[in-house]
Amino acid sequence: MNLAMIEAAAARMAGHVRRTPLLNAPLLDRAVGRRVFVKAECLQITGSFKARGGWSAVSALPVDACKRGVIAFSSGNHAQGVAYAAAAHGAPCVILMPSDAPAVKIANTRAYGAEVVLYDRATEDRDAIGARLAEARGLTLIRPYDDPEVIAGQGTVGLELADQAADAGITQAPVFVCCGGGGLSSGIALALQALAPGLKVRTAEPVGFDDMARSLASGRRERNAAASGSICDAILTPSPGELTFPILSTLAGPSAVVTDDQALHAMALAFTHLRVVLEPGGAVALAAALFGDGLPDTVIAVATGGNVERSTFATALERFA
Repeated sequence: MNLAMIEAAAARMAGHVRRTPLLNAPLLDRAVGRRVFVKAECLQITGSFKARGGWSAVSALPVDACKRGVIAFSSGNHAQGVAYAAAAHGAPCVILMPSDAPAVKIANTRAYGAEVVLYDRATEDRDAIGARLAEARGLTLIRPYDDPEVIAGQGTVGLELADQAADAGITQAPVFVCCGGGGLSSGIALALQALAPGLKVRTAEPVGFDDMARSLASGRRERNAAASGSICDAILTPSPGELTFPILSTLAGPSAVVTDDQALHAMALAFTHLRVVLEPGGAVALAAALFGDGLPDTVIAVATGGNVERSTFATALERFA
């Protein structure tokens, strides 16, 4: 993985994904006592940064593999990103989704033309199900984070962020990134190391699902004890990726861990001050930037997704707005 791969991914996705804004609200800054800049990937096509990795991976496939089709595992955002890219490339697409994934994500994935196969994440082995389908149909697996082209695609967020931070006069700041398997955070870290070394990635995770934080602390890949139990469904993964963990071990700063309530609070503040809609898993980095202790005067958070159920969003507003 290197900057050249990220730049090549950016060239392939030009005109197919959005350059998302870097937002700031003076009243929010005043409320928390620091400048908080938000990279709004919730405004991305498909509602999350996953459109980048999906396009990068599908567009890099050989023609014959693309014609046979692709398969992916996802609770919803990677699903939509891959489905969007597959449809644009005329590739058949099968997505394995946990049966408890938010209904809006299942519906949107189907709307992009993908065949959705549901499974019980507590009792069924998605890898085994996916392997059977891939072998039977000749499908190419596009992993949600442990795929070089996916990491390169997510790293394009870092390319944009380096330019936008420079325009805002930011040369030194922690960059909080919502982290599941680490595809986005490792891609951003690689881009920033090359282009804006004063911006340091810090992963952010929900309490009880802080496998990356524990792994970075121990120096080895740790696993979560549970597969579900947080409202932050978009970033609940068993353990850090084999490809992403070594990158973050070298390039990432200290990790942050936030509660579900802090994620909901961040959602409410994002809507009140920035007028953007976030899902809980997409608000974890913002929660770390807003509520963390000992932070510098300027921080950056990547708001990774906005595909939220209405009831969950209403809860956030009712409790914290």
